[in-house]
Amino acid sequence: MPNAVEFLQSVVNGIGVGLIYGLVGIGFCVIYNASGIVNFAQGVFVMLGGMVCQVLLAQLGIPLVLAVALTIPLVAISGMIMELAIVRPMMHRGATLFAIILATLAAQIMIERIVLLTLGDRPRTFSEFTPGGPLKIGDVAIGYQLFWILGCGAFLVLLLWLFFTRTRTGRALRACSQNREAAQLLGIPVSHMMLVAFALSAALGAVAGILVTPTQYTAYNVGTPFGVNGFIAAIIGGFGRAGGALAGGLLLGVLQALAIVALGAGFKNVAALSVLLVVLLLFPNGLFAGFGSKAKAH
Repeated sequence: MPNAVEFLQSVVNGIGVGLIYGLVGIGFCVIYNASGIVNFAQGVFVMLGGMVCQVLLAQLGIPLVLAVALTIPLVAISGMIMELAIVRPMMHRGATLFAIILATLAAQIMIERIVLLTLGDRPRTFSEFTPGGPLKIGDVAIGYQLFWILGCGAFLVLLLWLFFTRTRTGRALRACSQNREAAQLLGIPVSHMMLVAFALSAALGAVAGILVTPTQYTAYNVGTPFGVNGFIAAIIGGFGRAGGALAGGLLLGVLQALAIVALGAGFKNVAALSVLLVVLLLFPNGLFAGFGSKAKAH
């Protein structure tokens, strides 16, 4: 059993990765609310965020702030291309949601292979945003990058809340999440809203990838585990509820970290799937399904 220091260190580490899961989970929720589609390519946006930023930093020598400012819209454009090239044509042809969901999974595999062929399979990383550290509180070490993850995560949640409650586009997306047919009758361009949703979810994935890469690494195949864990976080929180997805990500990250310390690294995925199974059995609508509506979870 872990001692007190190991327990606290695991909680700290779990909070950092859990926030990343939460951001990925929010990306799932944004697209699901706008279209009813589960985008299984969401994890690939995390990979692209870290990979594109690393290439801009290491190979082109671009400063960090500029690299981040370029990476996020570039990855957002990749999300828009996915919606325009795959999702929209299939929906216009009357494809089932199940077929579209499988198509997003195929898109992830295709993007991963393109990255493998162009950039190779070598793991990549870059320096933490703030050099030095870690900060020591007793025997517990807290890396400075965790504060960046916490701060950026809180800032993004605030921006999302302002977007969905204070802007016309955000309110239109909320209307689509409640009733797409009624929104279309009211003159809301539902197809444009889907494009916005894919761009927004891809941008969230890019931010998650940029934040987590300095603490771990990125490679062509890291999108799948992030996507799976983000999907589980969204289910734990009540699928379609962004605030619930963030809370679900934190819970999942902490439980995984504790499982690694107590049982070994091999039980990390077992812990995630066990939590998912328990939630589905006891709380089919998610742990936080009763706290507000989908549209107000931001």
